[in-house]
Amino acid sequence: MIGQRSIRTKLVTIMMSTTLAALAVSVGTVVVYDLRGYQRALLNDLSTQAELVGHMTSAALSFDDPRLARENLALLRTRPTVRAAAIYDQGGALFASYLAPGENASFPPHPGKVGHGKEGDELVLYKPIAENGDMLGTVYLRSSNLLMSRVRDYLLICVCTTLLALLIAWLLVRRLGNTITTPIDAITNIAREVVEKRDYSRRAPRISEDEAAALVDSFNAMLTEIEQRTLAVEGSKQEVMRLNERLEQRVQERTTQLKLANAELELAIEEARNANQAKSAFLSSMSHELRTPLNAILGFAQILAGDLPATPEQKKEFAGHILKSGRHLLTLINEILDLAKVEAGALTLSMEPVGLAEVLAECRTMIGPLAAARGIRVEFPEHAAALVQADRTRLKQVLLNLLSNAIKYNREGGTVTLECEACGPDRLRLSVRDTGMGLRPEQVAALFQPFNRLGQENGMQEGTGIGLVFTKRLVELMKGEIGVTSSPGVGSTFWVELSAAAPLAQPGGPAAPDPGRAAAAPPDAGPRLILYIEDNPANLRLVQEIIGFRADLRLLSAPDGHAGLALAHTHRPAIVLMDLNLPGMGGFEVLAQLRRDPETAHIPVIALTANAMPRDIERGLTAGFARYLTKPIDIEQFNEAIDGVLAQRAGEERTAP
Repeated sequence: MIGQRSIRTKLVTIMMSTTLAALAVSVGTVVVYDLRGYQRALLNDLSTQAELVGHMTSAALSFDDPRLARENLALLRTRPTVRAAAIYDQGGALFASYLAPGENASFPPHPGKVGHGKEGDELVLYKPIAENGDMLGTVYLRSSNLLMSRVRDYLLICVCTTLLALLIAWLLVRRLGNTITTPIDAITNIAREVVEKRDYSRRAPRISEDEAAALVDSFNAMLTEIEQRTLAVEGSKQEVMRLNERLEQRVQERTTQLKLANAELELAIEEARNANQAKSAFLSSMSHELRTPLNAILGFAQILAGDLPATPEQKKEFAGHILKSGRHLLTLINEILDLAKVEAGALTLSMEPVGLAEVLAECRTMIGPLAAARGIRVEFPEHAAALVQADRTRLKQVLLNLLSNAIKYNREGGTVTLECEACGPDRLRLSVRDTGMGLRPEQVAALFQPFNRLGQENGMQEGTGIGLVFTKRLVELMKGEIGVTSSPGVGSTFWVELSAAAPLAQPGGPAAPDPGRAAAAPPDAGPRLILYIEDNPANLRLVQEIIGFRADLRLLSAPDGHAGLALAHTHRPAIVLMDLNLPGMGGFEVLAQLRRDPETAHIPVIALTANAMPRDIERGLTAGFARYLTKPIDIEQFNEAIDGVLAQRAGEERTAP
């Protein structure tokens, strides 16, 4: 083995191995590159010859003159590498042929596939003859393959070059290696004698002025020190060495501990500094985002409350600005609270197998009006019979956020496609692809930063810049991954990967029905009665004003749950609107009693409450509320919920026996 050989042998072996490896790589690379180029040149030259022959014989084929074709083929005598050539007419029959001197091979009865190939050790090429777009025939060329001859030449050159280089390297190492090995050999011999004879007076010769000389000096100094110590304190040498070793070990341990402590302290200081900077940046951005809608609300409110002259159209416009800014402010506050819960670790998830089909159907229903308003076509998978390990409410929140972003930042009349596919043995990917303007690489890098809207701050679409940050945190809490791919001018694709609780079903079953489509209600003969159970006079007054603008509705109110149950049993309203935080009897208990009474069990109940957290909404819909509306009231959403429930009830009444 090389580890047991002398330094001189090792040095020679290393140098020879290095030289051989360098030669093998460099010469091999050059040879391979040249052979590839040479092969391409052979094929290109053969293709050029075939094209020239085809061009020269096109007239002979057109006028059916085999003699002229043979004369043209005879010109190939100037190309000794071409061993045989033939012209086939349009029908595939042999029209004319040429054989080089000494060749007696036969020709194929019909032309083969267009292109080049091999027949034994020779190259074969079939090339069509075309004139003005018409196919006249085919050229057949067979040429000697000189590649193997060139390979043999190269192998001989490589072997000779390698042997010569190894010989030169060996001579140089033998000549120059002594300057390195001689001092080391001298030290080795002296050390061997010292060990064998215990003669510490021996010294190694100093024959150079390099690192080897420093090694010799250090070795001689060590021998001197050992000699002095041996003569002076021979009896206590072992104890001193032991104490020195213990001391060095303790110093090293203490030094290591001190370095670790300093490193941890620096890391903690850096983390605290980064956290403080991030907190300051977040508070600054949050202050700006909160003050922006407040500025519009307070400014337009002062105009309306003051004595400034304004037309009714202007007042309506000012009120619209206040309403728009108020909604934006409410959305911003909700998203900040959600993000704060996630960052503080106060958000708890209920991880369970969740059916994708039901969640996607709910998302389709909720996202439909927004897509229809902008003329966006939303495509959902027809078959998504799979289970993922997630929190159902938070999964729907993630999908709704991605879908709403894809609609908001899409082009007019564009398309949003949601796809579901397996991306591993136990992973499922949900992708939302849009046809919007797309994102540049620098925008993708800053995509998940709070309050960063990527230049859309002054755009037509409202936003807070928090939604994607919160979505990313939710996906990570559900042990998933989120990412994006985007092409400027083409669109973006946001994807979420989650653990699969059950595999994705194969297509073949019927598509899930769209729960958002309800039958239109027939025209009513008179106003429909709405019962509103609410203990807050201001909220009751607001709903009275909203209902008052509709001639097809009539409002009846109750201040608590007991009174509401009595009125529902007596008047049988078309819909019951109900706050959940009622005195005495809560909204869920009132709903349960309405469902237990056969005379009121069919009446749809709409929740109208300030409990706006996603889990509260999920709990309300699961309990049996037909709709779940949150305060502050969105009048358009309020009217849509009333109309939708009335239409659904009218459809049920028409289909009832």
